[in-house]
Amino acid sequence: MTGQWYEYGGGMEGWGKRFGASLADSESRTLIQTFALSSLLHQDPRYFPSEKKRLIPRAWYAATRVLITKSDKGTPTFNSAEILGAASVSALENAYYPEHDRGWGNTFGRFVGAVGSDATTNLLREFWPDIKKVFRKHEPKKLQDMEKKIPLPK
Repeated sequence: MTGQWYEYGGGMEGWGKRFGASLADSESRTLIQTFALSSLLHQDPRYFPSEKKRLIPRAWYAATRVLITKSDKGTPTFNSAEILGAASVSALENAYYPEHDRGWGNTFGRFVGAVGSDATTNLLREFWPDIKKVFRKHEPKKLQDMEKKIPLPK
């Protein structure tokens, strides 16, 4: 729709190629970064919410979790799985991206985008419970009553 990867062509064939490339991006990142490197480097890939109460310290904490994570022992450590994983997958994408989207500059751009995306995701993970509270506070009483009747797993 935006004209990205026009080399893949149009129609269902082009859509399939774009879909396949996007799927390969996300799945290779999950396998390499979240599973393989985190396991090999003994790092925990999960996000742990901040215990701080104020906005700026919480936002700083969330954004820096792309650089700092917990080791298997629970101690803070440099998030080498994140950095190496994002770099590896960004380089791997050169194997199946169109010719004009390959090279050092494009690879570095994808790397920066991946790390930035993870920082943004961490901000959402940190503040989503607060955002949800704001919406719940203004939720109609009827809807609250309906939700109470729905059994939810604990």
